[in-house]
Formats: sequence, C-alpha cells, structure tokens
Amino acid sequence: MSILEQVQDDVKTAMKAGEKDRVGQLRMVVAALQAEAKEGKGDEVAALQRERKRRLDAAEAYRDGGRGEAAATEEAEARLIEAYLPEQLSDDELSELVATAVEEAGASEQKDMGNVMKALMPKVGGRADGKRVSAAVRERLSD
Repeated sequence: MSILEQVQDDVKTAMKAGEKDRVGQLRMVVAALQAEAKEGKGDEVAALQRERKRRLDAAEAYRDGGRGEAAATEEAEARLIEAYLPEQLSDDELSELVATAVEEAGASEQKDMGNVMKALMPKVGGRADGKRVSAAVRERLSD
C-alpha cells in the first residue's frame, strides 16, 4: 500500500470518527502527495519531507511573531506528517553511512562535501533530514 493510499484510508477513518481537524490535516497531506504524483515525480517521501519542513518553518515564523497558537497548529501538522515518513536513522547508522560515503568519494577536506553528499543522499533515502546529514558530513570531514 502506498503512502497516499494509507493517508486516504486515514482520512476516511477520521471522517467516520468525526475528527474535523485531523481530516483537514490529512487532506492537506493527500493534496501534496497527489500533486507530487501529477507532476510525475512520484517520490512520496520527498513530498512529505518538504511538507514537514514547510510546517516547521512556518511554526518558527509564527513563534517569532508571537503567535504561539498558530505555531502549535503547524507543529501538530508536522508531527502528523512525520507519522507517514520512514523510520529515521539512528546517529550510529548515519555515522556509518557517512564514513562509507566519505571513503567512496575519497574525500578529505570540506571542499569535497558536495561529492560526499551526492553519494550519501540516495543511501539515506529520506530516513534523515538533509540538515542532519550535512552536519554529520561536515563533522566527519573536519576530523
């Protein structure tokens, strides 16, 4: 079952349970996944990560603007989206993947970071945030 099908089933369940807020949030996720499919990309995990990042960025902006309630709403939507993302890599697993990618790319300096990231991101496969991966690579190359 695809992520889109799972979310659509969850929309039906939430509708039957009368959870209006959850239905709205899930419909937003369905719309994002359908737009991704319509564009021909079909990468559901990437679409969910983008939507999650948008929610977290909006929450930060709301919080900076003194709108805590709106920030809380955005954070709740981000948590809902996280439930459909694959399980995140542990720090040890990520370190292992980074070490392998650094070795494969023959990287030894910060300027080699792009080559390492290019080799590493397909292996991560949406199981770690890009910022987290980038930080791990930067740390490894600075050692």
